[in-house]
Amino acid sequence: MLRYILKRLLSLAISLAVASLVIFFVIEIAPGDPATFMLGINSQPDTIAALRVELGLDVPQWQRYLNWVGGLLTGDFGTSYTYRTPVAQMISERLWVSLPLAIYALTLSTLIAFPTGIYAASRRGKAGDTAVMGATQLGVAIPNFWFAMMLVLLFAINLRWFSAGGFVGWDKGLGAGLWSLTLPAISLALPQAAILSRVMRSALLDVLGEDFMRTARAKGLTRKQALWRHGLRNAMIPVLTIIGLQFSFLLAGAIIIEQVFYLPGLGRLVFQSINARDLIVVESVVMLLVFTVIMVNFAVDLAYALVDPRLRSRT
Repeated sequence: MLRYILKRLLSLAISLAVASLVIFFVIEIAPGDPATFMLGINSQPDTIAALRVELGLDVPQWQRYLNWVGGLLTGDFGTSYTYRTPVAQMISERLWVSLPLAIYALTLSTLIAFPTGIYAASRRGKAGDTAVMGATQLGVAIPNFWFAMMLVLLFAINLRWFSAGGFVGWDKGLGAGLWSLTLPAISLALPQAAILSRVMRSALLDVLGEDFMRTARAKGLTRKQALWRHGLRNAMIPVLTIIGLQFSFLLAGAIIIEQVFYLPGLGRLVFQSINARDLIVVESVVMLLVFTVIMVNFAVDLAYALVDPRLRSRT
């Protein structure tokens, strides 16, 4: 197991190094100079040059890259060009919205998908299976931003159960914070639940056809008992893969939902920073999201090894 973990850690380090290079140089070659953008196109060249020195934009790109990576390793993400505040502070404030939202949405998605996927697999070809597959197909097809706007129209404008947007803050209490994230979490969770439910059903159906399942049935277990005792664990590998990918998507890809609900999260911060040409913020947030995605995949790999010990012997 230790050898398996070390190999995964080496792969993680290489992936992060490559990602940092790609993120920095792709963002740096984007058109538009931050100093010119901040001062305006009619500003004097010497004023722009002075601001470039102040922002550290006058040094070569390779040196800026090394300074940026060195800062990331020590927890110093630099200073925002636009707001002139530490990027780490800005990220921390926004992370306390995006991270709970992602966890909330993933929890809802899993709580919906597991029972519906198991139910559909246990009733293959019957009316219940057909109903679940039809509902999940609809869930996959509906864009989450449209679904989010329908939720706002119904529950915020018509029924007035929720606020149409914004975040009250955790200082108002855990319940109030979660309540203000409920509609965004539902709009993110239901399409993901549809995908996860279909994967759970397919994985269980594949396992139900295996020899060990027939052996379990031959020993006297009912179909339901064999599914719960033996089938579910062996079907978890593809399900864990999707859960890991969904968490990464929910954390990094919720920018549209954050715009719909005016949530002060990481996605909205990236959107605003791109518009303001605040490159240091964009680079740091994207790198943090990449790090999160890679760490989630690393955790999923470890979960694989725990669920299926045979994977450890193959590496």
